[in-house]
Amino acid sequence: MNPENKSGKRHDKYSKTNSYPSAQGGFKVGKTTTTMKALTRTDFHFDGQKSVYHGKVRDVYNINDDILVMIATDRISAFDVVLPKGIPFKGQVLNQIAAKFLDQTTDICPNWKLSTPDPMVTVGLKCEGFRVEMIIRSILTGSAWREYQKGCRELCGVKLPEGMRENQRFPEPIITPTTKADEGHDMNISKEEIIAQGIVSKEDYEIMEDYTRKIFARGQEIAAKHGLILVDTKYEFGKRDGKVYLIDEIHTPDSSRYFYADGYEEKFEKGEPQRQLSKEFVRQWLIEHNFMNEPGQVMPEITDEYAESVSERYIELFEHITGDKFDKAAEEGDIAARIEKNVNEYLKTL
Repeated sequence: MNPENKSGKRHDKYSKTNSYPSAQGGFKVGKTTTTMKALTRTDFHFDGQKSVYHGKVRDVYNINDDILVMIATDRISAFDVVLPKGIPFKGQVLNQIAAKFLDQTTDICPNWKLSTPDPMVTVGLKCEGFRVEMIIRSILTGSAWREYQKGCRELCGVKLPEGMRENQRFPEPIITPTTKADEGHDMNISKEEIIAQGIVSKEDYEIMEDYTRKIFARGQEIAAKHGLILVDTKYEFGKRDGKVYLIDEIHTPDSSRYFYADGYEEKFEKGEPQRQLSKEFVRQWLIEHNFMNEPGQVMPEITDEYAESVSERYIELFEHITGDKFDKAAEEGDIAARIEKNVNEYLKTL
């Protein structure tokens, strides 16, 4: 979920059964399927399972209305559509990056994670999700820059300085929240509107705002150690037993944008595009092939070669941002069978 293309998932939405949209705009539900060593569909039946939610990328299993088993599949989405081919190791990359950052921010705020029993799975606490996504930006780029070019000088209630250029740092990071109905696109909204409309209480919003700034600062510190700039990202929060929790993924290439620190200033001064690690390159590829999910547009063919190249980009980000060597855990054997075995063994310990 890059800040430019968010899913708007909520933990409490996972209490009902859903299907996920196909690249052609229809809906598919079926047995667990793997192709190209990529897991694109699941249909597990775990002990205590109440329901399953098939999102664009994640399949979330509700266990006894108390625990969530979140499987990061290898599906990839852009422009609110799931591409017709999975990306090998993408789910593992997202799950392991998110798990690492959740573990590295527990001193800042509590989060939903309990365990990662499989490279593609996180098990955690079921929370009632807030209907708001907290997007935080340190640099003027992406959709914010496109709005700025059109003359916009206020984004989600935040005043923007005159005379800024693309990829210029803000004086300090800005929070530009969005809210989403059950259907439709995410909508920009200001802090004042969120509180006035009763979407989130003033007290809870200020807690989320404080957590957002502190988690983002931690993410920037870690990124800097690995030669990267955490440009922007989004966080989701939920509530359980009266306490605000950080939920879902954080600091992944689907929810965040990273620039390479080396060469950033030089490229900015010259007005050149920044080298970045995010899902933006997939959207750019689709745009170059005349697809933005507009009426009449046809999804371009996703070749095996292109899927492998996207996989390599995801693995590159994993190794850059974590400093760890990526272990291709799914390279051998049946991915779905491995997940089922690992999850069942963990659930027996609860």
